[in-house]
This record gives sequence, C-alpha cells and structure tokens, in this order.
Amino acid sequence: MKRIWISNAIIVNEGRKFKGSVVTEGEYIAEILEGEQTPQAPTDETVDAKGCYLIPGVIDDHVHFRDPGLTHKADMQSESTAAAAGGVTSFMDMPNCNPQTTTLEALEQKFADAAQKSRVNYSFYFGATNNNAPLLAQLDKTHVCGVKLFMGASTGNMLVDRMDTLRTIFSEAGMLIATHCEDQHIIRQNTEAFKKKYGEDLDVKFHPAIRSREACLASSQLAVQLAKETGARLHILHISTADELELLEDKPLTEKRITAEACVSHLMFCDEDYSTLGARIKCNPAIKSHADRDALRHALTTHRIDVIGTDHAPHLLTEKQGGALKAVSGMPTLQFSLVSVMELVRDGVLSIEQLVKKMCHAPALLYQISKRGFIRTGYKADLVLLNPETEWQLTPDCILSKCGWSPMEGKTFHAKVEKTFVNGQLVFDGKHVTDELHGQVLTFNR
Repeated sequence: MKRIWISNAIIVNEGRKFKGSVVTEGEYIAEILEGEQTPQAPTDETVDAKGCYLIPGVIDDHVHFRDPGLTHKADMQSESTAAAAGGVTSFMDMPNCNPQTTTLEALEQKFADAAQKSRVNYSFYFGATNNNAPLLAQLDKTHVCGVKLFMGASTGNMLVDRMDTLRTIFSEAGMLIATHCEDQHIIRQNTEAFKKKYGEDLDVKFHPAIRSREACLASSQLAVQLAKETGARLHILHISTADELELLEDKPLTEKRITAEACVSHLMFCDEDYSTLGARIKCNPAIKSHADRDALRHALTTHRIDVIGTDHAPHLLTEKQGGALKAVSGMPTLQFSLVSVMELVRDGVLSIEQLVKKMCHAPALLYQISKRGFIRTGYKADLVLLNPETEWQLTPDCILSKCGWSPMEGKTFHAKVEKTFVNGQLVFDGKHVTDELHGQVLTFNR
C-alpha cells in the first residue's frame, strides 16, 4: 500500500496545535509524528506542508445535493466536487429531493447513486412524514445517519404537523432525529398580516419577521419537550436565534441527549445584509439580527452549539428572483464553509482548535461515525492541508457548485485549502479535483 509522508505541518487535533507529520498507508493513518520525528518505514511520496495546518477532513452534517430529481441546479457529482475543494471529506444529505427519501427503496437508490458519483464520503437521512413512521424500525442504523423531521415547512414541503405522529416518531425512531424547527401556525399568521399590510410579494427584508424568532423558539421548545418526554436523541438543526440557545445545555455533547447545529449562513450574515444581498441570503430559518449572529458566534466557544454545518442548498439565480414570498429559500455555502469559519478564527471569535472541534471532531462524535473526524492512527486518512495566510478573493470562476453562484462572491478570504485527502487519496491538489471516485459510505457505531 502506498505510504505518503505529509511533513512539516502544524497539526491541529483534539485541542492541540503542534508541529509534526502524518504518514498515511493506503486508506489509513499509519503514523503521527511530533516535531522532527521521521517515519519508521520508507515512504513512497512526500508532501511538504510547511506553513499549513493539517486538520481532519470537515464533516458536514447538513447538505441538500438535489439528487435525484432537481439536478438542474445541483447533483451528487458536482456538489461532492465542491465539497472536496472546500476541505469537506464527508457529508450527510437531506431527503427533500424528488422523489423524496421517504421510502426504503428511495433511500437504497441514493446510496447506490452515491457509490457511482461521490468524490467524498456520504450518508443520507431518511425523511419522516405523517404516514411512514412504521418504516423507521427497518432502517439500517449502521449506514443511515439519522431521521430528518421537518417541524416547519421548507423546500419540498415535508411538514409533519400531527401531534400524534410527532410523538410516534420521537418514541420509535431509535436513532438521531434531526429537526427543522419553525412553527407553521405562527408563520401563516405572520404571512397573512404582512400581505394585508404590504402586498403579495413582500420585500425580502420582511423574511425574518414572517419566519420569526417566535416561530423558531416555539417549535424548538416543542422538539425539546418531546425529546425529554420520550428520551429521544434530538439534534436541532440551524439554530438561528439567541432565544433558542437558552434551551440548550452548556455541557459536552457526550453528556447530553439534545444537541444543536449552527450553520455558516447564520454565523456569517445578519439582517443588515438583506439590503445588499437580497434574496441571495434568503434561507429557512431566516437570517436574523446582528445580536442573534453574535450570540451564535459566542455559543461556538461553549458547549451550547455542538457542530457547524452548512445547510448547503443550491438554487439557480433565476429561482432566487422575487421577495420574501416568491424567491426560493436556500443558498450554496459548502465549498467555502471552512475558509469562512477561518475568518472567524482570524477575527478572534474562536480558535483554530475550536474550529476543528466543531467542524471535524464533534460531528464524528455526535453521529458516532466510525474511524473518522480525528487524526489518530488506524483512522481513515481524511485530511486537509489549510494555509492560514493566503489572501484571495472569491470570484465566479472559483465556484464548483452546479448552480454557479455564491453569496460570498467578492469576499476576500485569508485562508485557502491547499490539499484534500479522502481515504488516503489526494482528491484536491489546490487547483483541481480528481475525476476518480474515492468516497465511501459512512459507518456508524450504533
């Protein structure tokens, strides 16, 4: 098996930052060397990582690759390519595609497609509906990352709103339940009130008032209540308000049954940005206030927010035309998620060690992923070389996502992904993503 020596790196792993090297052998990490130590056995190739951080590959627990059925704007191949270029070596994809991943047959087909298309590692959520709860017991818990539950309608309209069904899902899922929490009754009331006052297609600046903080809090409160009553393993996705943070415990994720995710979109933008970016930053839950953004950022330095995901949701720009009620919700953020959070490191919001914890270690622990998310001997060699001192501007020609645009366009970054390894194979060399497929299905220790 080919042995690669990644030398002269600054390794960031498990709360430490130190000079060292890593040797990969085939798919695995064979040696971790500190300081000037050299490999115990000959190597076939040397990669000089001088000036770069060496971190575990990013694990994104929340993406929408639109495959199958919506592939005019994204597909498994294009978005896994974007992932590789962004240092994301594993993803977990959502069920609101076409057909929706709400049957065992549709789920099996997505795994089969990914095996033929994905350049990085993968798993898929099973979508809960008002009618498919009996299927939950049949899911393969070793390969299915979780059950996705829309407690608010979003793209694809998979809303589950019957209380008896919600209780059944929480009681019988038998695995992690990932929730989209927005109270649909409050949203409907807000929509009618704003339409009556301002007309049919409201300015996008009203989006956070329609899909309000009250709607988010009420739904998250219900999810927490149901989880506590049933003992379910709850993971609340894309927390967007300071209020919801009060529902979460400030203790290590291994000590709690209710965890939460913050998304890059809510960490990087606030409602002041609607004036310049308009519907490009329209997403559900809505981007909210500057104070909410700051509260989420602060929560990254505590145990209240456990992981950073993206909710990567590509649409064509033609689908983003209109205001708060007509433009579709969602934005592509996957390829530039790591470098975006690196800007928070640069600004002193969090440390590089905390970034690695929230984007690499914590997703692996939270989902109980086998042998990934850490730089450890015997673990899969999902690794990223990240240059923290390279200034560059995001221009359209950089974008690999099929939709062809990014809300980050024009932004200057100060960190750059230099290389991405997936299962020991170099899939991104700083300029190009390989055409070869090295992604594997994720395995969960449950």
